[in-house]
Amino acid sequence: MVRDRVVEIFRQALAEGAAQGRWPSIEAGFSVEAPRDPKYGDFAVNAAMVLAKPAGKPPRVLAQAIVEAVRAADARHELAGLEIAGPGFINVRVAPDVWLGALERAVAAGADYGRTAVGQGRKVIVEYVSANPTGPMHVGHGRNAVTGDGVQSLLRWAGFDVTREYYVNDYGAQVQTLARSVHLRYQELHGRAITFPPKAYPGEYVKDIAAALKAELGDRYLDAPEREWLAIFRDRAVQHVLGMIRGDLAAINIEFDRWSSEKALYESGTVQRFLKVLEEKDLVYVGKLPPPKSKKGQPPPPPQDGDAHDANDEGVAASEDLTLFRSSSYGDEVDRPVKKADGTPTYFCADIAYHWEKRQRAELLVDVLGADHGGYVPRLEAAMEALGGSRKDLHVVLIQMVNLTRGGAAVKMGKRAGNVVWLREVLDEVGRDAARFIFLTRRSDAPLDFDVELAKKQTLDNPVFYVQYGHARLAAIFAKAREAGHAVPEFELEAARTLTAPEEQDLIRRIAAFPDLLSGAALAFEPHRVAFYLQETIAAFHSWYTQGKRTGERVIGPDPRKTAARLFLCRALKQVLANGLAVLGVSAPERMESPETRDIDAEV
Repeated sequence: MVRDRVVEIFRQALAEGAAQGRWPSIEAGFSVEAPRDPKYGDFAVNAAMVLAKPAGKPPRVLAQAIVEAVRAADARHELAGLEIAGPGFINVRVAPDVWLGALERAVAAGADYGRTAVGQGRKVIVEYVSANPTGPMHVGHGRNAVTGDGVQSLLRWAGFDVTREYYVNDYGAQVQTLARSVHLRYQELHGRAITFPPKAYPGEYVKDIAAALKAELGDRYLDAPEREWLAIFRDRAVQHVLGMIRGDLAAINIEFDRWSSEKALYESGTVQRFLKVLEEKDLVYVGKLPPPKSKKGQPPPPPQDGDAHDANDEGVAASEDLTLFRSSSYGDEVDRPVKKADGTPTYFCADIAYHWEKRQRAELLVDVLGADHGGYVPRLEAAMEALGGSRKDLHVVLIQMVNLTRGGAAVKMGKRAGNVVWLREVLDEVGRDAARFIFLTRRSDAPLDFDVELAKKQTLDNPVFYVQYGHARLAAIFAKAREAGHAVPEFELEAARTLTAPEEQDLIRRIAAFPDLLSGAALAFEPHRVAFYLQETIAAFHSWYTQGKRTGERVIGPDPRKTAARLFLCRALKQVLANGLAVLGVSAPERMESPETRDIDAEV
């Protein structure tokens, strides 16, 4: 990568200067970042500012000395310009031939271009979706699934050893509510009138589960007490719903390496072993639930809607003697209950036991959760720290809601109300590629407006069509080049030096930046950066391509060297687009047609 080469030259120069006693070793590191405005150069380096205090010298004075050392270390003259700016930044311009080399690397690496070793093989568990097994996946789950899948894909591309994990909440009150809902439908199928309580699940899939149980069990549990049928109906219902969820995931091309069960945590004794560890470490005590702490005299905030793990949902009273985890000693607002007065573990206890178990299998944990779980994050981080790890061992990606629209009208969702929009419905209508890409067109922590009608359009207004069409247009260029007798070009530096137009230079830099883009997005857990990059890069390509047709500087022109260079640029760009789409789990078609674009490639 071009940036890596700049870092290497500076690191060598700084090490040699430190060995000569000109400045201290730069143990804290330094940054090499692309400035927002390209007029300031290709990269800005802050080494002089980092070293100024330990060296006891003004940053700009130190910057001048570093520039001299860098010039001496740049034996191959890869840096074309070094300028001191502002309080002591060193602005760097890279020699044109170095940028051109990125085209060669992109084509040589092929489907692996963009992969790095940033992760150094560190083990990471990415847990995502983890929807309660109480119904099929809805659109909101779809955004979580695609974001989580994008995160794990980026981490793999960055060289991490990734396990994709789904945590099944098959033990708590919600699956018992599902079981009772199935039993109500079971009664209904036997001809009885039923009334659903407010928190029941009345969906059609519940009828299917009840019908299967009726066919198998007949009327055996029609009048039996709940204690006899609850576990059976719960387990069969969970099994059925998980089958539906697996089908939904397959439809959006998402797989998991491991399915972990909350019920299995209890049955295996993991939760009890974890409680023993807490006791041995003196991390729990018996007491009453303390009131939440307020800030600056303000009343405590209300519990977040939809957070199934909030302390208020644990079924405990303030007057009860509980076993409390000392989470307030590790940055949480209050101490949290891990055992109820009757000795049964709380939801929170099972969750941190699960994270305790995961941390023994991996160095880094990534949770992809709904934004309504934002208040839950500090207590998870507190648990990580209390158990001898670091808060940095856990990173939580929060997913905001999806506003689904159709013809300008909002489509409401609500699993229990029966008017939910299932993910499969949307996939059947707009297709997997459109759904996956559009879910990533906004930051995960910002609400997303998903326009079904736009996602269905085969026009350049549709963001996924726009990017995929760019890849198909590049494929069409090569088809026409073959028809004109041009061989698939190999890299020739002299030919590549003809790529001097600003638009061509911009595309070259975008291609060169692709590995850095992926590694940066991986370390930030932000797959939307890749979607943004693809849209911006393909816009730059379409602009260059269209301008070339208008000005007579077409890809295939009268000058054979320019034609070879432009074809090679297109070859590298096509590879980058294919790889970027692959990171997002979106296909890269070789051919696309629509009324709007049918004649757009008549000439190249």
